Amino acid sequence: MFAAVGLAVLIVIVFGGFVLTGGSLGPVLAALPGEMLIIGGAAVAALITGNNAHGLKAIGGGFAKIFKGPKHTKQDHIDAIILTAKLMKLLRAEGPVALESHVTEPQNSAIFAEFPRLLANKALTALICDTLTLIVVSSGTLEVRAVEEVMDNAMKQHFHEMHEPQHALQGLADALPALGIVAAVLGVVKTMGSIDKPPSVLGGMIGAALVGTFLGVLLAYGMVGPMAGRLKQIVEADEQIFQAVKQVVIASLHGWPQPLVVEGARSGLGHDFRPGLSELLDALRGR
Repeated sequence: MFAAVGLAVLIVIVFGGFVLTGGSLGPVLAALPGEMLIIGGAAVAALITGNNAHGLKAIGGGFAKIFKGPKHTKQDHIDAIILTAKLMKLLRAEGPVALESHVTEPQNSAIFAEFPRLLANKALTALICDTLTLIVVSSGTLEVRAVEEVMDNAMKQHFHEMHEPQHALQGLADALPALGIVAAVLGVVKTMGSIDKPPSVLGGMIGAALVGTFLGVLLAYGMVGPMAGRLKQIVEADEQIFQAVKQVVIASLHGWPQPLVVEGARSGLGHDFRPGLSELLDALRGR
């Protein structure tokens, strides 16, 4: 939502300011399709060259995220803490055998069935189930430090993949001014081939060439760069639910009382997703 508003404001301010200061949009609009074809085509070609099919699909998904915002809601974070706390409570109360069916076949688990949105999140479900399966098969004899290290490695790899579209967009933003210069240089070459034309024609051709430089800079610093920054914010927000799950697992293995376990997970969440402690404890009792 805010991304769309920002882009609209950018276009109105830049082109509206140009008109208000006496500029004519006619030459800019006339040159826009050709310059945009060169710059946009080169940008797309660069993305294709630098990414595989999975990466290109992820970039497309990244653009969708920019306009949709974070994937996980405040309720998702509450549910993730409650789900993990319930599984850890079952492990502590009844042992690894009672927990096994829930983490090896989460799609058939009565506990996971209470949280269908989380069950549909394959990466989050895998983090929970893979970690707890290790505990089950080791009959609970793993060192807490070892479990934490395994979870950190799994999250590090997943977060790396989540950030790839943002890095690709930032790289594109860095390249766009140079691509604008490419378009401008081609325009100058075209102009030099018509050096025998009258000044009024040459002036129009030079102006059209400069539109390429203008577009490259505008796209880089006014659109793609801010989009990359916004995507980074969204991805980092989506990471928080994984950290909350990890905190519940590790704190539970340390033997902390459940209120302290959920407070440790809750306090690590950003303000947009952080429930009140009483709210979280009430939700936990209600489950």
